[in-house]
Amino acid sequence: MRIDRALLNDTVLAVAASAVSVAMFVYYQPPQLKAPDVFGGVLVGLGCAPVAVRRLWPLAAFCAGLVPGWLLAVMGYGSGQAGLGGLILIYSVSAYRGLAVALGALLLTVLVYVAGARFGEAAESPSKHLVVLLLVVAVWGAGRSIRLRRAYLDELKDRAARLERAHAADTRAARAEERSRIARELHDVVAHHVSVMTVQAAAARKVLAADPDLAREALSAIEHTGRMAMNEMRNIVGVLRTDSPAELGPQPGMQDLPRLVEQMREAGLPTRLEIEGEPGAIPAGVDLAAYRLIQEGLTNSLRHAGPGAKAVVTVRHAERELDVRVEDDGTGTATLSERQGHGLVGIRERVALYGGVLNIGPRSGGGFEVRARFPLKDGQ
Repeated sequence: MRIDRALLNDTVLAVAASAVSVAMFVYYQPPQLKAPDVFGGVLVGLGCAPVAVRRLWPLAAFCAGLVPGWLLAVMGYGSGQAGLGGLILIYSVSAYRGLAVALGALLLTVLVYVAGARFGEAAESPSKHLVVLLLVVAVWGAGRSIRLRRAYLDELKDRAARLERAHAADTRAARAEERSRIARELHDVVAHHVSVMTVQAAAARKVLAADPDLAREALSAIEHTGRMAMNEMRNIVGVLRTDSPAELGPQPGMQDLPRLVEQMREAGLPTRLEIEGEPGAIPAGVDLAAYRLIQEGLTNSLRHAGPGAKAVVTVRHAERELDVRVEDDGTGTATLSERQGHGLVGIRERVALYGGVLNIGPRSGGGFEVRARFPLKDGQ
């Protein structure tokens, strides 16, 4: 469709150029040149006709337009009679072809004009020829300028398209990273609270007949734990809901450790919290990562340490380091691979993200230990 429209426009331009050139040939022919006749008029029209295909075949149209113009000059009609078509054609070659072809067309135009003027218009003043040559060079330069501008605009469009594709790729990567973060958060929340609820449910089942009051307390603890799990999951998934900002809430952190320790005690794991040093400002990411590590470590102890086990959470605040440790004295039968399940493996990603060092494994005196040291930058 674009080619057909261009061809139609160029055909109209060729007809208009031919009409103007023939009219000038008939009514404004200088007296010192050969009188206008039908043959001369045909040559003038033929010199403008190739304009119709100037965008389809610029070089071929240019060469086809040179022949009638040269014949007009040689036969004494004058070299400028088909000049309008020649100017359009030299512009087209300059605007739609490379620099080498455009320079060749300019040189060929000058040579043909000089040869025609030498044979047919030797008596005309040199100033007239100089004006014609300057006009040809100016039109050629305008065509080159248009071509360079078109190439510049195409480059801008291509660059904009590349930037848009890069932005789309960055957006997809950011979304994937956010999904991964949310998945880790959900895993930590669900794994911890479900483990606590499972232990409490087992305890309620064992004492249901013998001690209904104790079983009732265990069921109340299960309800409370379930509500906490729902609230935390709602806060995490709430970042995906643009229509419910009121449901968003702060992520847990080190300030919530006493409540976490109390929850583990209610679940049947005697837990003690020890804090060393003066607590300072902790980056939000490190704060959440340390809390999740302690949460996962206690969940691991609750599930695998065995009956009668105790756990100790130690948090040491140093000037440039946060040291957190979860230890238990359990004698459970779980293997090391079972102890280091998906939750603790996922914790490695959190610790590594903030440049920390993680140690997971059995203690020398029995039991299990999860320890991480997070570096803190100056001023944090």
